[in-house]
Amino acid sequence: MTTETQAAERLAFLAAEIARHNALYHGEDAPEISDADYDALMRENSALEIEYPHLVRADSPSRLVGAAPSGHLAKVPHAQPMLSLDNAFADEDVTDFVGRVRRYLNLAADAPVALTAEPKIDGLSCSLRYEKGVLVLAATRGDGAVGEDVTANVRTIDDIPERLKAPDLLDQPPAVFEIRGEVYMAKEDFTALNTRLLAEAEDPAKARQFANPRNAAAGSLRQKDPSVTASRPLRFLAHGWGDASALPSETQKGVMDAIAAWGVPVSDDLVRVEGDGPALAHYRGIEARRADLPFDIDGVVYKVDRLDWQKRLGFVARAPRWAIAHKFPAEKAQTRLNAIDIQVGRTGKLTPVARLEPVTVGGVVVTNATLHNADEIGRLNVWPGDRVVIQRAGDVIPQIVENLSRDESRGDWPFPHVCPECGSAAEREPGEVDYRCTGRLTCPAQRVESLRHFVSRHALDIEGLGITHIESFFRDGLVQAPADIFRLNKEILLGRERWAELSAANLIAAIDTKRSPPLDRFLFALGVRHVGEVTARDLARRYRSWEALKAMIDRAIEARDAAVQAVGESDDKFVVRVARELAAIVETPGVGPEVAFALIDFFAEPHNRKAVADLLTQLHPADVIHETRASAVSGKTVVFTGTLETMSRDEAKAQAEALGAKVAGSVSAKTDLIVAGPGAGSKLKKAQELGIAVTDEAGWATIVGESR
Repeated sequence: MTTETQAAERLAFLAAEIARHNALYHGEDAPEISDADYDALMRENSALEIEYPHLVRADSPSRLVGAAPSGHLAKVPHAQPMLSLDNAFADEDVTDFVGRVRRYLNLAADAPVALTAEPKIDGLSCSLRYEKGVLVLAATRGDGAVGEDVTANVRTIDDIPERLKAPDLLDQPPAVFEIRGEVYMAKEDFTALNTRLLAEAEDPAKARQFANPRNAAAGSLRQKDPSVTASRPLRFLAHGWGDASALPSETQKGVMDAIAAWGVPVSDDLVRVEGDGPALAHYRGIEARRADLPFDIDGVVYKVDRLDWQKRLGFVARAPRWAIAHKFPAEKAQTRLNAIDIQVGRTGKLTPVARLEPVTVGGVVVTNATLHNADEIGRLNVWPGDRVVIQRAGDVIPQIVENLSRDESRGDWPFPHVCPECGSAAEREPGEVDYRCTGRLTCPAQRVESLRHFVSRHALDIEGLGITHIESFFRDGLVQAPADIFRLNKEILLGRERWAELSAANLIAAIDTKRSPPLDRFLFALGVRHVGEVTARDLARRYRSWEALKAMIDRAIEARDAAVQAVGESDDKFVVRVARELAAIVETPGVGPEVAFALIDFFAEPHNRKAVADLLTQLHPADVIHETRASAVSGKTVVFTGTLETMSRDEAKAQAEALGAKVAGSVSAKTDLIVAGPGAGSKLKKAQELGIAVTDEAGWATIVGESR
């Protein structure tokens, strides 16, 4: 059975690992694992969060979507977030989804719930903004909040009209309407493109060859030069909408029919069904025709048809409550495991990578797969030379699911206990699954990767300073620590090969623009273990300035150093107690003992403090200006008690949080408002004793209505 400590450590690993794969897939179009492997990580994270809800992390993958946009295209904010979808992997998951919709809306157990069902096309998400029927902006999803401006490139795609059609004078498109869908490449066009690129190459061995249609579509759309995009056979299918001044229908199906009437392609397999039974039947039909479809799909998407219900259902952190993606089972093939290589990451983690005999799965040739860690190698009992079964659910590198040459008598493959980069010991902490190099700053892999992380898109986002330059500067001794980046100047660069006046000036200018980075980006860029983008953002919003954050950290370090282990208290219990005390000092929602301990441990180490102090001689993080939505309960604590008759408790909580309020489960002197329904008992009585404001469900509805 998993202990609480093990669960917390595994959740930390999953948060970091899933964030890395999100960046590879969405930001770099260079995924390392299969969709099935990614989904398995997400399912494990979800299961642990359900079992240990108090351990849910601020940077949990269940709160995140996509990855930050890359640097070579202009960034544009979305008027409404482009979120991801939760996944279903079995018929029961779909039935549960419909059941959750009924419960959230307080519907009868047998109340009909109409859904739309359509293929989940495997392409690059794109948003098309039309104003007065004219295309004015196209953007990729990016991290859901900010995408990349690909307007010029999208104008070259025949499927996407410059101007929406108006079926008649009374049926004009709204003044503002943002159509969302997938840019994709048909299977036939993908094959033809690779053939053409091979034929055009001077050296066939160096010809550009895309691994699959999705990568081809993503790489083609995100070009600096629109003429390159124009030369690629891209297509588009709409599946929804975002910002809109008006809607042409009160149902999902009705709006999609209108989009089709305006001249934007919509799937021929988009249908309206009554409940989960017909939805699953439609899924089976599409699954049977999957191989014959002209484009790649990896499942079917179901959406609640009634838009008023969609509005009530709202969203969780990264996905709507009113939609779900029913994924197809993975495709499988057999091949030979040629070798197991060990890669060292930024945090010193040793990751085993399987090198495979090339094999085609679902039309894609695959040669590599991640083996995750030593435990996974032991579970599979794999050795080089073994015959293995791999599976692929999408267009990326597969996972090994079975070893056909399993031989328990030979034991486990000897996972190295030394770092292949620097020779330092590789150790695994109690309860952890990963081996990590202990070389820290002496390990070339960690130092270079730490610098790369520091300048990456998610961190300081220094344009033009990629891994090639980082490695070159590090190798030549110019950049050994983050502060050294800001000591570069044009004269230094011009003294190096392949640097011209313009390129040197551009890089120095890009560096100088980052001398006042947002506090959250600065904190994330430091590479503190367990402090992801969301946690960094929460800490920045909590403390607003570097000075305030540092003052808290100094207090916490003093408390940590002053902690004394009690007589009879085990080492593990002592660490857990101290971590909880540190979390109380950090006092930031979503930051638990594990994250607090890692944060304080990082800043308590002298070499880290020295590096940060040196860095602060070159830059100063900008203070946080936090805006809140104005409402009568913004910044206040609300408690719901008794029976709610017009909505579920979940819906009420979502409304309160959307208005900037904090929802508590118990009444205290810090409570600002009680919303009491029929049957309210001890909580209402305590509120009255404390003189706390009380309203009923109708009063709450008035508060919500006045905030719109």
